[in-house]
Amino acid sequence: MTAATVPVVLTIAGSDSGGGAGIQADLKTFAALGVYGASAITAITAQNTQGVRGVHVLPPDIVAAQIDAVVEDISVSAVKTGMLATAEIIEIVAARVEAHALQPLVVDPVMVATSGDRLLEPDAVDAMKTRLLPLATVVTPNLAEAEALVGREVGSWEDAREAAREIVALGAGAVVITGGNRPGPAIDLLYDGEEFHEFTASRVDTTSTHGTGCTFASAIAAGLAKDSDLRGAVALAKAYVTKAMQTAYPVGVGNGPIHHFYRYWQASVVSRAGKM
Repeated sequence: MTAATVPVVLTIAGSDSGGGAGIQADLKTFAALGVYGASAITAITAQNTQGVRGVHVLPPDIVAAQIDAVVEDISVSAVKTGMLATAEIIEIVAARVEAHALQPLVVDPVMVATSGDRLLEPDAVDAMKTRLLPLATVVTPNLAEAEALVGREVGSWEDAREAAREIVALGAGAVVITGGNRPGPAIDLLYDGEEFHEFTASRVDTTSTHGTGCTFASAIAAGLAKDSDLRGAVALAKAYVTKAMQTAYPVGVGNGPIHHFYRYWQASVVSRAGKM
């Protein structure tokens, strides 16, 4: 692969001042996995490992202008959406995806931060379901987000399978329901519209979980941009997030970030960073 053929992934998401999630996590993931990252910021958040202190949502026309500026100059191989905040932004993002024929599209339906702070207005869920999901190559909800999309509790794995069927019925090409917050092994469930596939890893005992959902979806987008099939991209994302959690070093006093660049740091550097 030469510099001229490096795939480009565009992330459309919110900014995290703590650097662990959102645009920052997406761009780190793209860099770590060998694709070029471009971005369109939807909202600016004041947050750290303990929680979200404030959110400033950008005007929809500014979001659209960022998307247009990128795709009119740079050939985009895949798109990932994260925090979209409002129904108006979801509508404008869907319109730009359609206008520019942006595919594949990975939709992370971000609704609540790791800290529990809401990042999507309640009335925007319907817009997510009716405008954006039908354009998605794959949707990556956690269990709580899957519950919001189907409107009921998802308590068992059979519930999760039925929820996956319903989300695909909304128009999405496929869905991965992540199960990292369930007891036992960390199992993610992929439904491609025909078959179910489970991706299992040992649970990582850590508080460094901030940005795992953003990173997982971005890793899938990176895999798809590099011409992987969907199962391969999900397997890549699962392995990457698991290792990034296992190698995380302390940042802040709350839910810290995972270690996006574990492949490139020397152990001694991580050790010194943890003592700072």
